[in-house]
Amino acid sequence: MEQIIELFRYQFFYNAFLSALLASIACGFIGTYIVARRIVFISGGITHSSFGGIGISYYLGFNPVLGAAVFSILSALGIEYISKKTEVREDSAIGILWSMGMALGIIFIFLTPGYSPNLMTYLFGSILTVNTTDLLLMGLNTLVIVVFFLIFYRIILYISFDEEFARAHKVPVMLFNNILLIMVALTIVLSIRVVGIILVISFLTLPQTTANIFTKDFKKMIGFSVLFGCLGSFSGLIISYYANIPSGASIIFSFAVIFIIAKVLKELSLSFHLRHQ
Repeated sequence: MEQIIELFRYQFFYNAFLSALLASIACGFIGTYIVARRIVFISGGITHSSFGGIGISYYLGFNPVLGAAVFSILSALGIEYISKKTEVREDSAIGILWSMGMALGIIFIFLTPGYSPNLMTYLFGSILTVNTTDLLLMGLNTLVIVVFFLIFYRIILYISFDEEFARAHKVPVMLFNNILLIMVALTIVLSIRVVGIILVISFLTLPQTTANIFTKDFKKMIGFSVLFGCLGSFSGLIISYYANIPSGASIIFSFAVIFIIAKVLKELSLSFHLRHQ
């Protein structure tokens, strides 16, 4: 225990811990909405299309996070528009933007003059390189998400489970859908540094799926998702540090282990309950 406390004396580990905590909170809220709405595939499309923004930013000399954010937001709104306003199916629109974003990212990074950036940082994350600016952006994003959910909780609940009911009560469903998709896009982009493009979708689904084992209540799911996200993130960080393995993969592996343990405990509990009946 003393060795773990000692780690917090290092600034890089302290930053990594804070970023994991902020990502767990933001993804706990947004991920619950994603799982409830069953738009995990859309989130995957947004995640991978953000790579296009990273590549273009490197080529033009901009901040990669800014480029990824703009590209992700445009992709999120583009998927919604194409699937609703044209004859193209939603899964096809996602596949098109998914592949186009990845292709553009690779092309522009290849065309960027000078030293080629390390793609592993964006594909698999590099939480130990998180800086103060990253933490401020993640903190602001998390604050906005939490406040938005607290103010509009009931509307988000209606939209997540029954859009027709929400429309019948004069809720501006399209506006809220677009706002929430923008929040999904920004949360994904700001979590890339933590676990990377390849693994960030697991940050938005694994803790929420684990939470769903214990409750179907939307509010409780958010709470459990944040709890499991924090637990898995911190465990993954510790394992990553001592085993000298990539932090992003270690965090997601911890999420998977927590899910398996939770599933086994739930099954054992049900079996025990049935025996005593």
